[in-house]
Amino acid sequence: MTDIKGVCEPRFAAVREVLAALLDKDDVGASVAVHVDGEPVVDLWGGYVDADRTVGWGRDTLTCVNSTTKNMIALCALILADRGRLDLAAPVSAYWPEFAAAGKEGVLVRHVLSHTAGLPDLAGLTAVEELHDWEDVTARLAAQAPEWEPGTAAGYHALTFGFLVGEIVRRITGRGLAEFFADEVAGPLGADFHIGLAEEHDHRVAPLIPPPSLTDDHAAGPPTGPDGARREYTGATIRVADVNSVAWRRARIPAVNGFGNARSVAAVQSVLANRGAAGGVRLLSPEGCEPAWREVFGGDDRVLRTPMSWTTGFGRFGNTFGWGGWGGSLVASDPDARMTVAYVMNRMIDRERQQDDRGMEIVMAAYDGLR
Repeated sequence: MTDIKGVCEPRFAAVREVLAALLDKDDVGASVAVHVDGEPVVDLWGGYVDADRTVGWGRDTLTCVNSTTKNMIALCALILADRGRLDLAAPVSAYWPEFAAAGKEGVLVRHVLSHTAGLPDLAGLTAVEELHDWEDVTARLAAQAPEWEPGTAAGYHALTFGFLVGEIVRRITGRGLAEFFADEVAGPLGADFHIGLAEEHDHRVAPLIPPPSLTDDHAAGPPTGPDGARREYTGATIRVADVNSVAWRRARIPAVNGFGNARSVAAVQSVLANRGAAGGVRLLSPEGCEPAWREVFGGDDRVLRTPMSWTTGFGRFGNTFGWGGWGGSLVASDPDARMTVAYVMNRMIDRERQQDDRGMEIVMAAYDGLR
């Protein structure tokens, strides 16, 4: 059995057992964290940084968590709303005047955060490198017409979510989203999570490992629906090789290029599960957390091809809210239980070839500890 390091309260022993089983089966390296009442009760890691299993996964190993990053930037928006600097019911153009072009006068901030703005794709962008130009991408989004009447339908905004929220934050605060997150969230909490990554941290990165039998050319794409249909996608193709590149680390693509581990992901998101405070630090009022679990849209998602419940920034699943990233990372928070569970790994699984229940196995094991 793989050696597991870290700390785990005895009542959450099932979490340790599940992590060990995953590392003995599908995973190469991974970390798991559980916070209850804003305090850590599980902080575990094990396995290896590399596919050849020569370098051990350490306490401070980081990896790209892809769309699990969306949870972080949604929190930034809720913090600004709680401070009275952002009105979730206001038009986006109130903060970003150019955005009103092409019939988007009625796009509200909450539409952007709930994937109902009608801008799921970046029109005309075909190369990953184009995503690195913030001014060009946001100018294109400002000029782009929505695919549907905003607020009437949902379609997962895989890449655009970060640019849209990020430009709103920049217009309000004068700071880029990565800087705002570092100053207002990660810094106060002491959380080792980064949107984009500085060179000084490169030595700690565990590259993502493509799914079994696939190579670094494995690319993200719209999922296949229950009927076997797939939404047509004409944007930039992102491969595992791109996510593992130095250029990706230095870029600001805030919907998808966050770097952290389970400890840092759980530390940040536990703020919302614990009514605005964690580790003795308060970032929001209790009322300011509520949009995270209140449904804004419920119904079929045009991109994901499945029924979804979207809140202001998060997916809602029964009593929990949160979101996961391409390949398998996940964070889930339960405001009733005041619990947050995070799972971060380097071995990806392709859901179209193999069912991936790893994150949910960790979440269910954490609930066993509560019982």
